[in-house]
This record gives sequence, structure tokens and C-alpha cells, in this order.
Amino acid sequence: MSSVSTPIKHSAPIRACTVSRDVQNFDLLIEDMEMELGESWGDLTFPSALKFLDQPDARSLEFIAIALDDDETNMALVEAVIQRATSLNIRVLLIAEELGPIALHRLLRLGASDFVPYPLPEGALHDAIQRLRAPSPDLSNIVPQSRQSIAQNQAMGAVYAVHPLAGGSGSTTYAVNLAWEIATVGKNAPSVCLLDFDLQTGSVATYLDLARTEKVYELLSNTAVMDRDFFMNTLQTFNDKLKVLTAAADMLPLDLITPDDIERVITMARANFDVVIIDMPGTVVQWTETVLNEADAYYATMELDMRSAQNALRLIRALKAEDLPLDKVRYVLNRAPKFTDLSGKARAKRMAESLDIEFELMLPDGTAQVTHANDHGLPLAEIAPKNPLLKEIRKIAQSIAASNRDEGRAAA
Repeated sequence: MSSVSTPIKHSAPIRACTVSRDVQNFDLLIEDMEMELGESWGDLTFPSALKFLDQPDARSLEFIAIALDDDETNMALVEAVIQRATSLNIRVLLIAEELGPIALHRLLRLGASDFVPYPLPEGALHDAIQRLRAPSPDLSNIVPQSRQSIAQNQAMGAVYAVHPLAGGSGSTTYAVNLAWEIATVGKNAPSVCLLDFDLQTGSVATYLDLARTEKVYELLSNTAVMDRDFFMNTLQTFNDKLKVLTAAADMLPLDLITPDDIERVITMARANFDVVIIDMPGTVVQWTETVLNEADAYYATMELDMRSAQNALRLIRALKAEDLPLDKVRYVLNRAPKFTDLSGKARAKRMAESLDIEFELMLPDGTAQVTHANDHGLPLAEIAPKNPLLKEIRKIAQSIAASNRDEGRAAA
């Protein structure tokens, strides 16, 4: 290791540098850098890094590894180093110790190529360096190529998205139980993957008592290098029958992922599962259009109240303005009036007529049993098998499973 704060002469050219407040705080990084690069690397502080990057010696660098403490305060200087290195086509690797996802997201958006958590897992630095040295892929062709190759070998799985039109309208309960019912519909049940795309308040992990892991953030921030093993290893299994991509451990910015990222994840899920259920955030984001275009059906859950009606009207206007496939939207009225509630049924009819929509699904109130099941991290079928809400969801699941079998026979 050499100090490269000023031009130096060295028998071996400097191929990489660490940049930190004090590299001695990252002893594992020092060991791994020496293992990977021998003496062909140096260490810099953030002020000296900006000076060195303006010198001719910096042109020989393959990459810089920026090591950040959990209490890093001078983020403006860190961002300046990343932007300067990127302008010189020098790859940037982030080594972060408990840095928040919002800060990491910003640094990746500024041009950092990859990140590795600290303390460094065994072999993590080696793998990251290999990724940095790999040729940059043509991202514009990744999804179409994968879809074309999949179409040549197997049928694509069906996609069903669930979008809440108001808070508490039961979208996650519907998504979780629909996924479970499809996965357990019988001996020849379809393979099912449940994706929680509510990056900030996703509750799928809570409703199924699954852990939230850092793997999810690693996947979503590196979809360009995602392969089948990467994707499948990120999923968790519920009761041996349902594969789940939970929300990350921390709240993530909704623009962390782009439409291309979402398309890659959905394409990978469709390639490996018969049915993909997506739990969407209530907010309409840039990639909502991507999910809508990919979905076979887009369920919009609402209740019999004014806020749901107003939000449904906003959604309809937005989709029409962008000329998006409004016909894919299936309106789901949760806590629908009972058969004997004539007044409630009349209100539901008036709401549908005023919005010029049709309630294709009328879900009854699942009562306190729904909250009980969700709090215990179990599907309704495990807690209250005779629940009226479960019976309706089961009918929908059976219909989807039957459709999946028919499509499978047609493809064969």
C-alpha cells in the first residue's frame, strides 16, 4: 500500500485507491485490498482524493473504493469525489458501514458503480472487483433479449397486481391471501411468487412473519447484474409453498428503482413461476405504468366511501391522460354490503355508476379475524378457514389456477 496524496514513483503502477477519513478504521478492507492488488494500490483522504484525481497519475486507476463510516458527515465532499471519478471513467466502489439506504441511493445515482457492506463478507471485495472489471452491459437490450429467450423455451407466468386506492382498503391482505390460496389450490397448484413493491411501508413480511433482509436492497439496486441465482436467493419461502420478495429492512426512496429495474424483476419472476402477485404502493410512481403494462389484471382495492371514490376518479383520469390500458383495471370493493343490506347495495351501485366502472369483485368484511391473522403472520386459511372474505378470495384463486392450467395445456 502506498500513500498517493502526491505524485509518487512506484515500481508497480497504482491500479486502485481507497478513499476514507482514515483507512486504519477499515482493517478488513486493507487486508482484502492487499490480497487482491498486492502493492498496486494506495490510500487517500477525501481532500487529497480530489487533488490526486486532477493529476496524470490518476488516469491509470481502475477504480477507487470509498469507505464510509456510519457517522459520515461530510457527504458533499464524498459526492464531489464520486462525480470527479465518474467524469474520468474511473469506477467507484462504495464500502459502507451502516449507512442509510437514502444516502446510499443518492451516491449510487451520482455514479457509484457498486457497493459492499462493511465489515466485508468473505470474498465480497473480490466479487465486487470482478463486477467492476466486467464490460458494461447494454442495458437497453437486457429485458427484450431475456423475454425473447424465455418465450422460445417456456410460457411466461401470469402477473396480477394489487393497488390500494385508499389506506386500509385491504390490498396487502388481498394480495397475500390470494397468493397463498393459488399456491395451495390442489395437488397441481401453480408455482407462485409474491413481490412486495411497496418500498416504504410494505407489510407482506409482517403478514407472513418473514424477516426483512439486506438482500432485497442489494437486488433492487443491482438488477442489471441480476441472474436467476441472485433472484432466487433473495426470495424467502413461506411454508414450503410460496416464494416471497419482501420489502427491504429500511424505508427506501420510491425512485430507487426505475421502470427498467421493475421490468427485469418481473421478467425474472415470470420466467421462474406460473403466477406472480405484486403488492403495489398506494402512490402512483414512474414504474406504475410498467407494472400495469406487464399485468394480466390490475386489481384496485377500495371501500364504499368518498375518499375511495375520489381516488378512483383520479386514477382513471391519470390512466386516460397517458393512454394506458384502463381495461386491465379490476375494481375491488372491500367490506362490501351484505346481501340483506339493500341501502348499502344501492350506494355501491350509485358509486359505480358515477365513476362509470363496474365492481368485478365484492369482498365481504373479514371482521377482526383478518387483523388477528395478519398480526400472527399467517394467511386467513391458517387462522379462520371459514372466514367469508377467505371464501371469496379462494374462488378467485381457483379461477386463476384453472386459467393457468388451461394456458399450460394450450402451450403444450
